[in-house]
Amino acid sequence: MDAKLLEKYITGFANQDETKEVWEWIEQKDENMDEYMSQRKLYILTLWRADSMQEIRNEGVKTKKNTIYRVFKEIIKIAAIFVIAVAGVYYWMNTKKIEKKSTMECLYTPPGQRAELTLEDGTHVWLNANSKITYPSKFKKEERNVSLQGEAFFKVTHDATRPFIVNAKGYRVQVLGTEFDVLAYEGENCEIDLLQGKVHVMTPDNRVADLNPGERVYTCDGQVVKGEILHPEYFRWRDGLICFDNMTIGAMADKLGRYYGVKLKIANARIASYRYTGKFWSSDGIEHVLEVLKRDHKFSYTKDNEKNLYIIY
Repeated sequence: MDAKLLEKYITGFANQDETKEVWEWIEQKDENMDEYMSQRKLYILTLWRADSMQEIRNEGVKTKKNTIYRVFKEIIKIAAIFVIAVAGVYYWMNTKKIEKKSTMECLYTPPGQRAELTLEDGTHVWLNANSKITYPSKFKKEERNVSLQGEAFFKVTHDATRPFIVNAKGYRVQVLGTEFDVLAYEGENCEIDLLQGKVHVMTPDNRVADLNPGERVYTCDGQVVKGEILHPEYFRWRDGLICFDNMTIGAMADKLGRYYGVKLKIANARIASYRYTGKFWSSDGIEHVLEVLKRDHKFSYTKDNEKNLYIIY
């Protein structure tokens, strides 16, 4: 802490921003509070001595009664300053406690974009396009709860005393510390993929699935199925890559439409069976992807701007 700034605050000449800076410094550790109180006491004693010396020079020696009165008055002055200082500390500390109370936060990524964030416990989250995560600014002592709509990849900080829980489309995914992906877009099948550690999954119908690395649990025709992760490269969406592995253009249309926030309609059944394997940078945009795809299998497309719709024929 700058000595001049601290002196400026103690003498009552600090502005609002400077006052905030001093109090934030005081709150950092007990030693700072001790130094602040020590400097304030020195200042008060200096004032007391200066006032007393000035009165002696101006008035000379007074009667014993006046001296006692003067000392008593100075004591009252010091006590008042001390009370104000303590009250200020108490108010500031309690204000900070109020500010530190947990509030719910929300992060949404628009179509075509993705985001990263680090939660209060150090857990790292990658949020895919057109997704939303809701989380507390400060986790509870007994568990760490978040809610997801869309897709996110979690690298959870290990904490054996507080499980990390993701709630998505009726699924409850519980871990202690691991890496996994949750796919839970509205209107689509839900899928949980585990890359490291262990995951305990509670399905919407209260069935339980425990996953080991390389395993996934997903919904298929209304049934919950457990199996192996087939395409690990899919999770490179975190790096901005959209990956396809022997996927029909019909299935690709669903994935691209979700990512870019558009609708794709396959107007020709023959085209819907075309299969592709490849990678695209998400920043390239939907029309670049379509232009590349039609080089291998000839097709055309038009765009309806009003409906935000691409028709492939």
